[in-house]
Amino acid sequence: MAKSDQFNYTLPSGFKIELLPQEKRLEIFLIDTIRQVFERYGFTPIETPAIERLEVLQAKGNQGDNIIYAISPVLPENTATNGGEGDGKGVERRALKFDQTVPLAAYIARHLNDLVFPFARYQMDMVFRGERAKTGRYRQFRQCDIDVVGRGELSLLYDAQIPAIIAEIFSALNIGEFLIRINNRKVLTGFFRAIGISAENIKACIRTVDTLEKVGEAQIKQALQSIGVSDVQADDILAFTEIGGTVSDILQQLDQICSTKGDPAELRQGITELKKVTQGIRALQVPENQFCIDLSIARGLDYYTGTVYETMLVGYEGLGSICSGGRYEELVGIFAQEKMPGIGISIGLTRLMRKLLDAEILRPLAASPAQVMVLNMQSDLTELYLEVSQKLRQAGVNTLTGFEQRSMKKQLKQANKLGIPLCAIIGSNEYASGVCRVKVMETGEQLDIPLDHLVEGIQKLLDGDSVVRNHILFTHH
Repeated sequence: MAKSDQFNYTLPSGFKIELLPQEKRLEIFLIDTIRQVFERYGFTPIETPAIERLEVLQAKGNQGDNIIYAISPVLPENTATNGGEGDGKGVERRALKFDQTVPLAAYIARHLNDLVFPFARYQMDMVFRGERAKTGRYRQFRQCDIDVVGRGELSLLYDAQIPAIIAEIFSALNIGEFLIRINNRKVLTGFFRAIGISAENIKACIRTVDTLEKVGEAQIKQALQSIGVSDVQADDILAFTEIGGTVSDILQQLDQICSTKGDPAELRQGITELKKVTQGIRALQVPENQFCIDLSIARGLDYYTGTVYETMLVGYEGLGSICSGGRYEELVGIFAQEKMPGIGISIGLTRLMRKLLDAEILRPLAASPAQVMVLNMQSDLTELYLEVSQKLRQAGVNTLTGFEQRSMKKQLKQANKLGIPLCAIIGSNEYASGVCRVKVMETGEQLDIPLDHLVEGIQKLLDGDSVVRNHILFTHH
């Protein structure tokens, strides 16, 4: 039961993100793996407060107004214990951050003179969104973001480096084949202009194309027509997004289309940028089967201006994008009042991990990080158990010590439930013989190891050395 007569302690809707120990250990493993890749590419960590001024979160327009959680005191404003915080014009309005990008912009503005540019940072904080809660979507979740921000300009090689980072992360996580789909917003907007789409309809066209995989061609065509796009133009747009082939094939087809349209500047620039980025990706040795050009990738958010990415898990396309992002020109400089182009990606880790667990692509880790459990067999040997436990820990072996005297069966059952691979058993007979009996929980195998060599023997067992069981240190049982 999660309720009592006095309290309802069930989790609020949209905040059911509590993890069991074995799931939390998996999350930590994923975070550590992602962090190691980020740092391998020179990204530095930052953390911003969960709460920002409301005006800061609203600074980039209506991108998040409909999902922002406002924060206000429980106590009335005129209560003395309220702290009297404000700006002299009334109580300061605050809200929970709904992404990492706007807080990054504020962070850069606050520390502009202390940072080195291009500024490459990673951030793995919780964010909060007041959207409708449903399966796989939460109102609080962890985002793992990287962004590189420049002052005035930013090399396209950073755009090329992003797929290399994505590929390294998902290869390290070993979750199966994946495909990084790449496009450039200038290619889309340039093509739309070239076929006569009016300037005021271009953003709406991009947002519509972005839903192609979800709703299908028929609905896309209807949606395009509803904003004033002709049948011919709608057919041209759908045909353009379906251009396929290898990276080289698609670039060649884009060159031909650009030439037949009179070589419009924006379309040509987008193609040129796409060529430079894919050349850089190849130079960074990303395998050809892990990335492609996909002209249907639009990324519906208005602030993207150049390269855009979406990553799919091959065979599990229904999971949606597992990592996405792109280049922006005006987003980060809103507070610093200068041009600060950036490129970044985001992994919604909480959502992704739950999807991968539900699909059985990932499995939880053992509930305990302990590698050995030292059983408590008799009270007169307590000091020995403590001494053995501490020697193992000092050698880098995670060790759980049994402090309560219970039957050996119950202690072994505890170790099994926690997923601890080895149990160290020292009773009166073992102590008299100067050995420790080690039980391998997975196989039931038991080996006697001299106490003087216990640390060495356990380390070899944990290393999975198949020779160790025939080693002179061991006696089989």
